[in-house]
Amino acid sequence: MNVRCASVWPLLCMLFLSKGGQADISTKNCKLSGGDGTPSVMEQNLLAKLEPLTKFNFTTQENENENQKFTYCFRVCGQAGNITNGGLVQLDGKMQETVVGRYNSTQVIGGSDWIMLIYNEGDKYDNHCNKESRKAIVMISCNRKTVQSDFTVVVEERNRPSDCFYLFELESNAVCPTEVHQLSAGSILLIVFSSCLILYIIGGFLYQRLVVGAKGMEQFPNYSFWQDLGNLTADGCDFICRSRTQNAPPTYRGVASEPLGGEEVEERDDHLLPM
Repeated sequence: MNVRCASVWPLLCMLFLSKGGQADISTKNCKLSGGDGTPSVMEQNLLAKLEPLTKFNFTTQENENENQKFTYCFRVCGQAGNITNGGLVQLDGKMQETVVGRYNSTQVIGGSDWIMLIYNEGDKYDNHCNKESRKAIVMISCNRKTVQSDFTVVVEERNRPSDCFYLFELESNAVCPTEVHQLSAGSILLIVFSSCLILYIIGGFLYQRLVVGAKGMEQFPNYSFWQDLGNLTADGCDFICRSRTQNAPPTYRGVASEPLGGEEVEERDDHLLPM
């Protein structure tokens, strides 16, 4: 709700609502009509999504100029003022009420994460838009963090010969698409693996106990294998990570410390030995 009108104008709007005499407000109060004069199924479905917003009264204030301020009161498919069917009304500084749009002439347009609520057949302009009826457009967009956010005025388009409108915006989680939570491939594999492991342990335990007649830790399936698992893991790591065997001869040999000519001197001394 707009901070500037939080103290006075919401109370006035609530006063108008209490005088309006609408005890039960529902989206069924909005009168929808398709191109052939019958309600559209798509519009009915979109309007039903706005049901959580029918319990709120929205107000905001706009400064036309320094001397003129307007306050707007809005209800979803409910009367927002003293005038019958006035779904969105404008209050000036003298508390004069003008209907911007009526909920008994409603249109709804929507997408995946937004809904545009249109109230037609408002009070006629005095000097603008060829004195046609006012029209209120409320753009409601998705915001999963809140049921209802600040109701704000975007623009009043009245400087055109026809199709003038007031545009407002609002955020709500009511128009957000339904979140579908699906398991990822990794989650599915983890569930399958866990199920198989549990089945293996329980089935193996029953087999070892009832069929084999094992007792104590021997009841655990493949107990000897799991007991040696640490050694098997170490052997596998040794086989994969080491680049050569432990008994391989060294590829490097040291150089002898004796001079290269030592053997030749020894051979030259052989003729001095006694025969």
